[in-house]
Amino acid sequence: MADNNAPDQAPKKSKLKLIILIALVVILAIGLSIAGTLWFLKDTAGDAGADVEEAAAEEVFQPSQYFVLDKALVTTVQSEGRQRYAQVYLAFEADDPAALAATELHMPLLRSQLINVLAASDFMALQAEGGREQLVTEMLTVVNGVLEQEGEPPLKGVLLRNFVMQ
Repeated sequence: MADNNAPDQAPKKSKLKLIILIALVVILAIGLSIAGTLWFLKDTAGDAGADVEEAAAEEVFQPSQYFVLDKALVTTVQSEGRQRYAQVYLAFEADDPAALAATELHMPLLRSQLINVLAASDFMALQAEGGREQLVTEMLTVVNGVLEQEGEPPLKGVLLRNFVMQ
């Protein structure tokens, strides 16, 4: 028989180079991913910071202050031939403390005007959807009109604390 000097298997090539190459590609992909993320976050954080600074410069938050009217406004309300009553407890909202001080100072005049607004309201209109909101809007207009005549700062809102009709 012939001499068989050739090995049975071919010599194994080293896969070390292939493993190192794959590891380098994975590390490079991770590094590029992190760098891209940081680059995008840096741009959006810079833009958001500028927007926040501009918004802070434009608006300074002032909490509202309130003046509660302890006595209720009670009056008759227009109805279809029947005598109806309305009782309303109010609070006044303002950003400026001077407006609340002026409201307290002119309370007898304001109270009279607000009772007139309530008495001129229609019972069915007040029961309808949006009737109370319309009443509040009218009351705010009247109060701010009186304060404007007196040279005082305006109120921000009139709030209904309790509203009873019968």
